[in-house]
Amino acid sequence: MTLQAADGLLACPHCGGRLTVGDRVACPRGHNFDIARQGYLNLLGGPQPKHADTPAMVAARRRVLSSGAFDRILNLVAEHSRRAPRVLEVGSGTAQYLRGALGEDPSRCGVALDISTAAAKVAAKADQRIAAVVADVWGRLPLLDHCVDEVLCVFAPRNLAEFARILAPGGRLVVLAPNPGHLAGLRARYGLLGIEADKQERLLASTSEFFERTVTSRLLHSVELPAELAGDVVAMGPNAFHHPPVPEGVIADQLDVTLYVFEPLPPAGDLR
Repeated sequence: MTLQAADGLLACPHCGGRLTVGDRVACPRGHNFDIARQGYLNLLGGPQPKHADTPAMVAARRRVLSSGAFDRILNLVAEHSRRAPRVLEVGSGTAQYLRGALGEDPSRCGVALDISTAAAKVAAKADQRIAAVVADVWGRLPLLDHCVDEVLCVFAPRNLAEFARILAPGGRLVVLAPNPGHLAGLRARYGLLGIEADKQERLLASTSEFFERTVTSRLLHSVELPAELAGDVVAMGPNAFHHPPVPEGVIADQLDVTLYVFEPLPPAGDLR
């Protein structure tokens, strides 16, 4: 549970200077930040928004990802991570995808970035190699230019311009997104939020300004969700804000996701 993993990666949210991690976190211009007693660093600069994951949502996600029901998705992300030395996960939640992407090498490090302090408290305890940071993915990310080798974006918002800025030469972006068939039975049975039919097309169109797609991998896997676990699947995401019903019985459903790997395009004018 240490922020030292992020030393040399973090940027001051006020001036963009390099943050040094010690007993406190500070930049050369004198901006400094306290480390929370739970071990995470809050660089949000204000109250977290109402849509941030609550402690109950984070606990539900932790139970789902620890149950084995999503192991195929966890493994898919880990398999397509090239064990990069420095990895950022945005919308990281409990940082379980990030921990899998780091593998077992103690020299690798990761930054788990989420807008939820409840998530950061859990991520800070996930692995000694992971630093948990509270920040808004839609703003300028509190990381230095070209400082990470891989960005993970698993069911999370995508600030593509910022991802391109912080990726080092030779770095890459790994995005995992749901297809319309993902947990369709659960969504249909309980009237949950839907997935747009053109979601993948819009994803690929939006990335084309900054990235080139190099890998596509689809996972379609049947899964059974007992009542308690199905309730957690509902409660761990945006449906938690829409007063979802409590599922009953065992639901046979499917995991249906697509993983993409992108490499940054060279800067304009680069003739390589």
